[in-house]
Amino acid sequence: MALYKPVVVQTCPRLGERITQDTVYWEGYKAPIQIKEFGAVNKIDFSPVPPRNYAVTASSRIHIYGRYSHEPIKTFSRFKDAAYCGTYRDDGNLLVAGSDEGIIRLFDISGKAPLRQFDGHTKPVHVAGFLSDKYRIFSGGDDYSSKLWDIPSGTEIVSYREHTDYVRCGCASKVNADVFVTGSYDHTVKLFDARTKSSIITIEHGQPVESVLLFPSGGLLVSAGGRYVKVWDVLKGGQLLVSLKNHHKTVTCLCLNSSGQRLLSGSLDRHVKIYSTTSYKVVHSFSYAAPILSLALSPEDETIVVGMTNGVLNIKHRKPEEGKEKSQKKRQPAYRTYMRGKTYMPKQEDFSVSKPVRRALRKYDKLLKSFDSSKALDAVLEPSIRLHTPEVTVAVMQELHRRGTLRSALAGRDEKQINLLLTFVARRVIEPRFTSILVTVADIITDIYQPVLGQSAIVDRQFLRLQEAIGKEIDYQGELLEVLGMMDTLFASFAEKKVTSLEETRSNSPTEIIETDE
Repeated sequence: MALYKPVVVQTCPRLGERITQDTVYWEGYKAPIQIKEFGAVNKIDFSPVPPRNYAVTASSRIHIYGRYSHEPIKTFSRFKDAAYCGTYRDDGNLLVAGSDEGIIRLFDISGKAPLRQFDGHTKPVHVAGFLSDKYRIFSGGDDYSSKLWDIPSGTEIVSYREHTDYVRCGCASKVNADVFVTGSYDHTVKLFDARTKSSIITIEHGQPVESVLLFPSGGLLVSAGGRYVKVWDVLKGGQLLVSLKNHHKTVTCLCLNSSGQRLLSGSLDRHVKIYSTTSYKVVHSFSYAAPILSLALSPEDETIVVGMTNGVLNIKHRKPEEGKEKSQKKRQPAYRTYMRGKTYMPKQEDFSVSKPVRRALRKYDKLLKSFDSSKALDAVLEPSIRLHTPEVTVAVMQELHRRGTLRSALAGRDEKQINLLLTFVARRVIEPRFTSILVTVADIITDIYQPVLGQSAIVDRQFLRLQEAIGKEIDYQGELLEVLGMMDTLFASFAEKKVTSLEETRSNSPTEIIETDE
């Protein structure tokens, strides 16, 4: 018996991926390191000063990690319940955090016990940070209030109650020591000035606000909530500049790179999108294993840290250039050794011995080899094949048609299987590469199952969908032919009329000259 030849799957050429400078840059990070925390990671913050340690807030603890350490070098665990928003001061010496108890704690990085404790919120505090003067703290909580605190005296300076829902995010201006921003689940972002008794700008985001970010210049504000990331011009009173909708689920965190030219957003759809701040287009994307709650980029852009809902901390370090050159130099001898003899051309007196290569057959190929047509068709109608590689399903149908067993493979199916077949045909019959064989499949299905029409509402609905899809495609083809006809008419009218050699001869003949003289 001749050897079985696997089904040939016809593939269409695909456009190559465009390799940009951003692609090369952002793919220049090493394989990620993963650390398991005690709970969902709600905040990551890098120290502004070397050695660039970062604070990770998860569950009821704040861990301080070194840049390359896989174990925490320090832990703050003086929280009775969940801790939130562990944030460094600009000098890297102090750390502030909110808690589920409604208490704000201030820690010295070199110590363990809190230096200060600020009581005033009646519900959990999710927002805590330093103003740029380093002597005041702003906070926001689930009691709808935003407060300012004085660090030396430990007293409350001012309290704002303008939000009508939970205050869940905030940031301070690096340009003006009196300005800070809060975002709330009441869909608004408010900009406060400590010298006034009320907010100076109110921005309507349109969705519960999960994260806010001020550009280093203080002129642009970014808000994230729902599936949207929106950029606002603060200097124009909060005018909307651009609205980005590149995520499929709620955007939970934002950050900028060191130069401010790239904006990063993390979402519950498990993706981190990187935007150019000049065009606001996505220049790169990272995918993760779980929904993302927090995101941070080190001040030199050397480390990306992502916190997820499953308590996993994902850390990526940028590959050093020197190490890359060294690794290439080390690999060169091994590569030469591996390639030795690959370019050898056999001489006439050489005797070449080739070993037959055994190819592993796919499941549908094994069934086709054993002439089990119906099961082979079932194998390629599984979701993993028909949804992601429909060309394989169509190739098997074509092979069954060539063998003359397509009708028997389609016959004898129940309501669920007929529904599956008709759904696939109705969705793919309009694709030019599949049309020829799927029209044949549709004709055979209609011929076989026409007697059972009216007995199943599901099957009847799928037949109507197939009829509608084919009808729409016929209408599209008719409209395209009309457009082609109109274009041919326009091109014909624009074309210049060329004078033939015969007409030139007639115009220069003596007879025409005499007629003209007369």
